[in-house]
Amino acid sequence: MPAIDVLADDEVAQEAPPAHALVAAARAAMRVAGRFGDVRVRLAPDAVVQRLNRDFRGKDQPTDVLSFPMEEADDLGDLVLGYPFVRHEAARLGRNPIAHAQHLVIHGVLHLAGWDHERGEDEAEAMRRLEVRAMAMLGLGDPYAGA
Repeated sequence: MPAIDVLADDEVAQEAPPAHALVAAARAAMRVAGRFGDVRVRLAPDAVVQRLNRDFRGKDQPTDVLSFPMEEADDLGDLVLGYPFVRHEAARLGRNPIAHAQHLVIHGVLHLAGWDHERGEDEAEAMRRLEVRAMAMLGLGDPYAGA
C-alpha cells in the first residue's frame, strides 16, 4: 500500500484538518484514477504557497493547492495546500473546511496521476467526474453542485 504522509507547518497546525481525513481523500483519488503511489501532503501558510506558486508557476499569489508530480512509478509526488487560503475559500463558498480540503487533496492527487483540467474542457469534465466519484466514496457530496 502506498505511503501517504501529511505534514502541517507549525503556523497552520492548530487549524489543520485531521490527517486521517486527507489520507482517506488521497486513497479515494488513487482508486478512481487507477494510479497508486506515495504522496506527501503539506499544509503550509499562504506566504509559503505564494512563493512556491511564483517560483514554479509564475503566479505571484497564494492558491489552494499545488501539485508536484514525480517521475517514479511508485511515487506520485507532493501536494502543498495553503491552509489559510483553503479555510477562507471554504467559508466564502459555504463549505465545510475539512470536506473542502479533502476535495482539494483529491483534485491534487488526480493532477499527480496525470489528469489536467487545463488541457481542455473534455479532460476538465472527466476530471470533475472523477472528483465527484472520489468524494462520494468518502460519503461527501458533489463539490461542484450549485457552482
